[in-house]
Amino acid sequence: MTNALQNNKAVQMIRAAEEGGYGIPGIVTYNIETIVATVRAAEAKRAPVQILLFPWAITYSDGLLVKAAAAAARSASVPIAVHLDHAQDEDIIKKAANIPEGFDSIMIDMSHFDKEENLAKTAKLVHYCHDRGIATEAEPGRMEGGEDGVQDTGNLEGMLTTPEEALRFVATGIDFLAPAFGNLHGHYGPVENIKLDFDRLDGIRMATKGSVQLVLHGTNDFPGYIMSDCVKHGMTRCNVNDLIIYKYNSYISENAGKVPLTTLMEEGTKLIQECIEYQMDVMGATGKA
Repeated sequence: MTNALQNNKAVQMIRAAEEGGYGIPGIVTYNIETIVATVRAAEAKRAPVQILLFPWAITYSDGLLVKAAAAAARSASVPIAVHLDHAQDEDIIKKAANIPEGFDSIMIDMSHFDKEENLAKTAKLVHYCHDRGIATEAEPGRMEGGEDGVQDTGNLEGMLTTPEEALRFVATGIDFLAPAFGNLHGHYGPVENIKLDFDRLDGIRMATKGSVQLVLHGTNDFPGYIMSDCVKHGMTRCNVNDLIIYKYNSYISENAGKVPLTTLMEEGTKLIQECIEYQMDVMGATGKA
């Protein structure tokens, strides 16, 4: 770890999670309701949490959503970090790294390139981010599927991570590693469709232990016991998207145009908070802040 990262909030939080054997919810965020719900849930549960934004948040609002998330994180009474997830464009990554008091960490996702180009681009951008005190994450292998804000790799072959490949990414200087071990972006459908290779994950964990922390992507449709199993096998931040907004989406669908907009936002925020608090319990983050 470089000196520039000694006080990095994301690094401190995720290392503490690894040492404590719990998971930190990474809350995929598209709107102000989710930012508010995340802070309220974290303070109610005394749990560390991370706000995850896609590059869309930068281009859509010219950075205003990023600033709102960062301000909320700074004002909270518990540790909250702000992370840019699946940044797949070099210019966006550099722009994000230069937002004052913006991101604590950035995922450098070059998984849509072939392996050698992926490694080369990742190493270059890791150096760029580290120079600015920002922690980095990468995805060895390639997860299948897509979701809002993530480039769909459906036309590319999914590639599971091997311990050897994970070590090649560790050599780029990344801080966090998102392995592909049967997890995918988007929806799995029935729970029996979720087929995670925990033996593979354990091998990756053993090979990289002490060098990086493992983070989990692709949790849509995960019941609580599968999420808990992922944490037991070493996942330190677990990204949640649909799992924290499905009640909100149903409520909005049923009530938009029927109740005042302020009521819609307030009730929607409560539903998101409820789901976040459940995930904090499942991951063991409750009471860890």
